Amino acid sequence: MMPLTDSSPVPPATKARSSLEKVLEQGFIYLTAIAALWVVMVLLAIALMITQAALPAIQTYGLSFFTTTTWNAVAGRESYGALALIWGTVISSALALFLAVPLGVGTAIFLSEDLLPTWVRSLLGMLIELLAAIPSVVYGLWGLVVLVPLIQPLTRWLHQTWGSLPLFSTPPVGLGMLPAALVLAIMILPIITAIARDSLKALPNDLRFAAMALGATRWDAIGRVFLPAAAPGIMGGIMLALGRALGETMAVTMLIGNANQISPSLLAPANTIASLLANQFAAAKGMQISALMYAALVLLGITLGVNTLAESIVHRVSRPFQGH
Repeated sequence: MMPLTDSSPVPPATKARSSLEKVLEQGFIYLTAIAALWVVMVLLAIALMITQAALPAIQTYGLSFFTTTTWNAVAGRESYGALALIWGTVISSALALFLAVPLGVGTAIFLSEDLLPTWVRSLLGMLIELLAAIPSVVYGLWGLVVLVPLIQPLTRWLHQTWGSLPLFSTPPVGLGMLPAALVLAIMILPIITAIARDSLKALPNDLRFAAMALGATRWDAIGRVFLPAAAPGIMGGIMLALGRALGETMAVTMLIGNANQISPSLLAPANTIASLLANQFAAAKGMQISALMYAALVLLGITLGVNTLAESIVHRVSRPFQGH
């Protein structure tokens, strides 16, 4: 019997890397590691400096800072509480996200599918991304001059018709939570749209061909195949937009009304941490500076918490699409 021989082709010998290539690769690894470590050090330094400046207020007010709404900077009667500010920050950002996510993801689907000629889709995508380049103060001015007068008939109708509901229980005064959330939604729309569109376009064509081979319609493929497969990237974009909304300052300051109160009504004025910092820090002194830094530390904690939550959500969503 003739011995069996391996007839598989022998792969060509790989060319040995030169010593220069090895040095360059190792140097690149070290440089990227240093860059990553530097980012962590900068973040820790910022948190440490804010904490140090906020220490007097932390020692004075402690956890009551999170449970009271009074913000009184009058000397001799100083009292600081950030509950109304936290409420305004979280609610305005959540409402903006509620408005922007369906529009952003829907626009991304429209731009990623072959519903229009390529040049039209490219032009629309570029115009949407240009929204991110507009300064926030311009958004604020536009909101004051155009948006607030434009939605006044709507807010009056909502109060007159649905005033028995807590969401529309207060008479509209122009500035308030609703116009601030609308402008925030417009500001974060380019982030959601761009990342969702790139996530959908990055999907392999095999998914589309497989869906069509199984008899799926275009909308079946989008709803049952494309969106679930692109969900990690879309969720990451949504959380990035949320972080952007939480820290927005000028546009919100000009539109939210800057009232330290907690109200379930979308028509009532409110306030955010970023708006308070922009309004009061320049003229602050003594304990007020420490209280403002305490509020800034709270905002930093909220932002870091959102980013951590985003990483967890993206990891959970992407787990079914990983090979393990």
